[in-house]
Order: sequence, then structure tokens, then C-alpha cells
Amino acid sequence: MSTPRNPLDGLGELADRKISRKSLLKAAALAGAAPVLVGTGVALAREAAAADTPAPLTPECTDGHLTEEQIEGPYFKPGSPLRTNLVTSGTPGTPLTVSGFVFGRNCLPIAGALLDFWQADTNGNYDNSGYTFRGHQFSAANGAYTLTTIVPGLYPGRTRHIHVKVQAPNQPILTTQLYFPNEPRNATDTIYDPDLLMTVRQVGNGREASFDFVLNVNGTGSPSPSPSSSNPGSPSPSPSNTGGGSTTWTVGANYRAGDVVTYNGVTYVCIQGHVAYAGWEPPNVPALWQRR
Repeated sequence: MSTPRNPLDGLGELADRKISRKSLLKAAALAGAAPVLVGTGVALAREAAAADTPAPLTPECTDGHLTEEQIEGPYFKPGSPLRTNLVTSGTPGTPLTVSGFVFGRNCLPIAGALLDFWQADTNGNYDNSGYTFRGHQFSAANGAYTLTTIVPGLYPGRTRHIHVKVQAPNQPILTTQLYFPNEPRNATDTIYDPDLLMTVRQVGNGREASFDFVLNVNGTGSPSPSPSSSNPGSPSPSPSNTGGGSTTWTVGANYRAGDVVTYNGVTYVCIQGHVAYAGWEPPNVPALWQRR
């Protein structure tokens, strides 16, 4: 009897032919393997950043494989709360922690990047009247982020996924989705992209996942803006520079929920207190500003 062929054997042959990393990942996904087993750009990006030297470009950055964009879908809602934890002690579902880094195309971290997450609950439902399983945060000085949530449930037509918008200061917004390996519906979901698979492992009664975002901008490797020491994922307030009342939107102003500003002749209402940075102009950051 012949020995069954390992489904991963073909991956080495494909790599020898110098196919793209994207094709290699898709081949791995079809073989039922998590991308981390074949050397993903996630790991390469982290290694480059950890070297603490001017990083050479890695395959993640050189073969055109920035983090893929995906559709926003019908359930995005602006004005999510500033928080890294989307659950309470009574929240049903399988606990999930998602962590990683936000890198630039030069494989250096991006500090102060906005990450706005939203997802379904364990039954596959989105909260469209409130902000359950919705929240935004800012990457730390080293580009790190952490999200505490649950494994989202399934609903007709889609595989399991988490939505996210990521924006480096003063740069365009990346809208995408994160996926789970070894999900049966991955094979039938027409939106699913194996390049957006998280690395997931079981830990006790929950799961830990990781994913590094690579944006089409250069990372700086240093905090800009400088995050607060008490909450490294959010900007430091400036009590002496408030943006109360109705005024023109200004970089450096400390805005409170309910403050009204104008920007390019349009009026906006602040829906989440924050310090304003270049790139976070009202039309660019729906998690912070709502058009009046």
C-alpha cells in the first residue's frame, strides 16, 4: 500500500517555482493548513520590527501583499466607544483575544493608528441600536493592539469573521475583515480571503488569535502621536487646549462628546472625547465625529 501524500508537500514545489506569497498562502489554505505553517508575512513583519535597526523589506512588503481591503458590509455604525474590551462577565460565547501590530510598508510599526472593530454576537446578530461588540482603540508606541471579545457567531451566507477599519494618522482608512482557519464555510463564502486568516490557538476554554496589519504607508518606529502612559492605546489629553463650543476643527484640541466644530464648511458633532491629531479630521474618522 502506498503512503498517503502529505497535502503540504506541494507547497515546497510551488515555492521552488517562485510563485507569489499570496498564491502560496491560498495553496496552504486549500491543503487545510494555517498560514503560519508556511512562513507568513505576519511573522516576517514582526521579526523585522524587533530587530531595532532600519529594517530591510520583507516579502510581506515587497511582493505587493499589503493587508487586503474588503467591503464594509451593511452593519458598520459610526461612533463606537473607545475601548479594547467588548465583553462583560455575563457575555455568552467563546472568549477570544485578538492581538498584533500595525506596520507600515517598510515593516516599521505605526503608533497611534485607529482600529475600529465590529462583529456579530455568538448567535450571529449585530447590534444596530446600540454598541454591543463595537469599539475603537489606538495602537501603542510599538504599533501593538489587543482586542478582548468572543468568537463571532455565524449567519446565513457568511463564514465566521470580524470587521475592522484601520487608519494611520493623516492617512486613508483601510477597511477589511479577519477570518478564522479551518472553518467549513470558508470554502463557500465568496468574500472570504485566505490572506486575511488570523493565527488562532485554543487556550483553556477560549482562543487566542493574532494578526498584523500592514498599511500602505511608512511606519516610523516611534510614537507619533505620543500615547498616554496610563493608557498606551489612546492619545494623551491636553487640558489646556479644549475644543468646547462651536469652532473650527483644530489639531491638538481636546474635544469632548457633544462639542460642535466646522471643517471645510461642514458642521460635525463630537461623539467620543479625544485629542485631535492631523489625519483625524471629522470626515476621516467616523468613530469620533458625526456630521450634523
